[in-house]
Amino acid sequence: MRRRVVVTGAGCITPLGTDVQTVWQRSCNGQSGVGPLTLFDASHFPVRIAAEVKDWDATRLGDDADLWRNHARQTQFAIAAAIQAAESSGIDRDLSDPTRLGLYLGCGEVFQDFAEFSEAASQSIHGDEFRLAEFIQHSTAAWEERGEMLYEPAAAACYLSGKYNAQGPNFNCIAACASGNQAIGQALEIIRRADADLMLCGAGHSMIHPFGVTGFHRLSTLSTRNDEPVRASRPFDRQRNGFVVGEGAAVFVLEELEHARRRGAEIWGEIVGFGSTQDAFRVTDPHPDGRGAAASIQNALDDAQLNPADIDYINAHGTSTVVNDRTETLAIKVALGHDAYRIPVSSTKSMVGHLTTAGAALELLICLMALRTGVVPPTINYDHPDPECDLDYVPNVAREIGCRHVLNNSFGFGGQNSVLIASRYDG
Repeated sequence: MRRRVVVTGAGCITPLGTDVQTVWQRSCNGQSGVGPLTLFDASHFPVRIAAEVKDWDATRLGDDADLWRNHARQTQFAIAAAIQAAESSGIDRDLSDPTRLGLYLGCGEVFQDFAEFSEAASQSIHGDEFRLAEFIQHSTAAWEERGEMLYEPAAAACYLSGKYNAQGPNFNCIAACASGNQAIGQALEIIRRADADLMLCGAGHSMIHPFGVTGFHRLSTLSTRNDEPVRASRPFDRQRNGFVVGEGAAVFVLEELEHARRRGAEIWGEIVGFGSTQDAFRVTDPHPDGRGAAASIQNALDDAQLNPADIDYINAHGTSTVVNDRTETLAIKVALGHDAYRIPVSSTKSMVGHLTTAGAALELLICLMALRTGVVPPTINYDHPDPECDLDYVPNVAREIGCRHVLNNSFGFGGQNSVLIASRYDG
């Protein structure tokens, strides 16, 4: 009999707040976390808005704050969210066998913060790629000379294993925007096959720096609604013109059901399905018929042994780009048939922007809260229906529904698709 896996703790750091209840309440209220970009001087950039974590202070990392104060924001976010998750689950004080606790995070690429990069990135925006390449080469050499790391995506997972004496499997994956779901899905499988009883898993990321904004802008994926930032992210709306880059983290404690029962842990919900596929098409565009996305939804349903009629809510990938929203809508209809028109679909990215590798993890948190409360948050800024996006996107106002099974979509650059299904735990 397959081992059942439940969620017994969660934590988050987001543009809407830095604790689960605040983020959930603001999501249900349709509040936006998007505003003017402040983390670097963007006055000469075509994109001057972002969804930033507000008033961040490394002291939230506890006794080791000084150790991480100068490390990447995403590393700090992931550690802080994991501390919340561990505390809410009780594993920080109730861990009988450290060899049965593992970690699986989805933290993406990291670039050092440096003021002079702003000028070089600006040159790239206006077409001088040689200037940017020359600058990166020079800066990389300088970092190496000073003993600094350009990339440290696994830093949070390594630190947390020591903090919690987690001696089980320890990994960090980078699967573009699908990383959060992929990390959680792989943690699910590790517990299912009895390689661990508990997994601290989730994702953290920040690409709000000159390189990230420059790269996404040159791909024509970012909204340039600089004069109305709170209305810039508008998934599925006919007037959408790109996503808003965000930052943050969400981390969970996944636990084998009987292990959780024995220690009297609070159960937030059960992870019952996981599907992962690859479009095998292009690096930046999803396949136009949504084949990979549809297949990952179907795989998750098969893994959960559920039918489309069982799904009560979908938290969409919903980036607010023209192509992605259209393709995701098609994929949902292909995978779920006529039930696609019945199921409420909303995009958290309308409020928090796109947290890149951390996006799916935060969206799973929203799914779990929907299961616990019977409320689904809205897609804000949905004012102009698009004939090619014709599902129920829960426009602008949260809705009370009966949630038994919810589906979390995540589709990343490179054609990487990852879908999770969570269910209400009724004992």
